[in-house]
Amino acid sequence: MEILFNDLTNLFTLTNLLCILLGTVVGMVFGALPGLGTVIAVALLLPVTFTLPPLAGILMLLATYQAGEYGGSISAILLGVPGTPQAAATVLDGYPMAQNDSPGKALSYSLVSSSIGGIFGGLVLIFVSVPLAKFALNFGSPEYFLLGVIGLMAVGLLSGTDKIKSSIAVVLGLIAGTVGIDSLTGVSRATFNQPELMDGVNLVAFLVGMFAISELFMMISKGLNNKYVADRSTLKTGLTWKEVKGIAKSTTIGSLIGAGTGILPGIGGGASCWFAYAVVSKTSKNPEAFGKGSPEGIAAPESSNNASAGGALVPFLALGIPGSAAIAIIMGAFIMHGIQPGPNVFTAERDLVYGIFYGFILTTIAMYLIGRLLTPMFSRVLVVPNSFLISIVLVLCLIGIYASKGAFFDLWLALGIGILFYILKRLNYPVSSVIIAYVLAPIIEENFRRSLTLSNGNYEVFFSSVYAIALVLMIVAALAASVYADFKKRRHQPS
Repeated sequence: MEILFNDLTNLFTLTNLLCILLGTVVGMVFGALPGLGTVIAVALLLPVTFTLPPLAGILMLLATYQAGEYGGSISAILLGVPGTPQAAATVLDGYPMAQNDSPGKALSYSLVSSSIGGIFGGLVLIFVSVPLAKFALNFGSPEYFLLGVIGLMAVGLLSGTDKIKSSIAVVLGLIAGTVGIDSLTGVSRATFNQPELMDGVNLVAFLVGMFAISELFMMISKGLNNKYVADRSTLKTGLTWKEVKGIAKSTTIGSLIGAGTGILPGIGGGASCWFAYAVVSKTSKNPEAFGKGSPEGIAAPESSNNASAGGALVPFLALGIPGSAAIAIIMGAFIMHGIQPGPNVFTAERDLVYGIFYGFILTTIAMYLIGRLLTPMFSRVLVVPNSFLISIVLVLCLIGIYASKGAFFDLWLALGIGILFYILKRLNYPVSSVIIAYVLAPIIEENFRRSLTLSNGNYEVFFSSVYAIALVLMIVAALAASVYADFKKRRHQPS
């Protein structure tokens, strides 16, 4: 229980608290805006972390991530339009409750359950990460290579309905991750004689182009004058103790499901919210109320979303495997500060890790307090026309990209990446698979080549330990399950 007794004085500094405050506000606003969302908010704030201490910068991104999960429910409840994909299930009962003259009550159920789910996810992070990291210290290069492969399979085979498109997206991410000078041979790869690419694709340009600029093109294609209209009356948030007790069961189920699925790379809140909604609707004493404004129908997906945020940090910190697209961007902040996530980070960056553990709980508390105070004000942002929003976001994108390295080349690079991913989005490719593959590419390549170097090219090295064999069996089982699921699906399709 050593983790419970640590000096946390470094956590409660003015810089850290202000960064949590800024991240919470930005995340809530971007989460509430349909078409923008959490990942874009995290990507836009990534350049800001250059000038901050590691803990402050990472807490700001985590606060953005947490608050964005709740923010998506604001537009889902007020407009019936989810601000984030994770808030899609919240629409089913949140919007009907709001239409029944109770938008404030619906937002209250969302805020309370999101906060409980966030705290539960934080506790899972605290108590699961350290044992998992200690276990992972037994791993060598072969095991880390196999872990990376499992991460790719989770993204390519499990997270998308179209496995071919998911696999293509993974390959694109792997290609992007190999651009630059080969660290082992010194040979330049896919640089097209551009010196700016010798160090690889600029992480900020890549992320902002992929998520923010591509989304701006999507918003432009839908019309510059589009805006939503919301009735901002009766938006005061607050629940009685009896109402909180009424959603205790659904919030508990949602938190358990969210934390569990969050730990699995590539699954995340998008799937967990629907899973939680389905389980709670089946086990509820009032199943007939679902879809008509049931408080349980709001609490289950919202608690699941925020619990999955804490769960996704577990494989990231303990194994160096990002559990979601937003966590992959946060991994970029680690890398830019010269910190490599994984089991060794618990000894090399002990204060940072414990600061993140308890800082995550702090970001949840900040989300609740700011949500109580400012949710009515955030709803006003929903009526801003797209033309105004696009201009603001574009300026922030350009400033962030240029500030990262001071190179005009990166602006053009981000534009090209934005156009490419706009096309991929229109073709329904899962772009989140690209970023996870991009950050896993160096881990997979370096450990694969290191393993073969140590074994003189003998592939039996990947079966040289009990852990490696277990990971190989997991890969084979996942492939077999995927093939069987496809076979079963085709058998039941009408000819």
